Amino acid sequence: MPKSKPTHPKAQSSVIPQIERLLTEQTSVILQAVDEKLSAQDKRIEQGFATQDKRIEQGFAAQDKQIAQSFGAQDKRIEEQFVAQEIRILAAVDKRLEKMEERFAKSLDNLTKTLDKFLKRLTDMEEEFIFMKEDLKRVKA
Repeated sequence: MPKSKPTHPKAQSSVIPQIERLLTEQTSVILQAVDEKLSAQDKRIEQGFATQDKRIEQGFAAQDKQIAQSFGAQDKRIEEQFVAQEIRILAAVDKRLEKMEERFAKSLDNLTKTLDKFLKRLTDMEEEFIFMKEDLKRVKA
């Protein structure tokens, strides 16, 4: 097909700047619409992220609270176990101390009896010595 020749070269030259102007306006309108859509989409995404962040933070807060309660209960159980163990240890120490006191008392009683016997023998010997001295004085006199 042969190219058609423009019938009005002057008319053609004035149409091109109008078409360019219209295309520029159209491009600007399209770009503005796309910017608005993207801005709206960005807002929705940001709101979604904010909501998600809030849910995550609430989840972490709930987990922190749960962990703190769990640790609190565990601390209480450990403290109770320590108290029970302390009571058992003190009871065992008390029993041993009682046994040691009984042995010490027996040993002290034995020592006291031995000393009493020794003192009695010593006293008896002194009395006999005194009697012998008296007898000797009478024999000499």
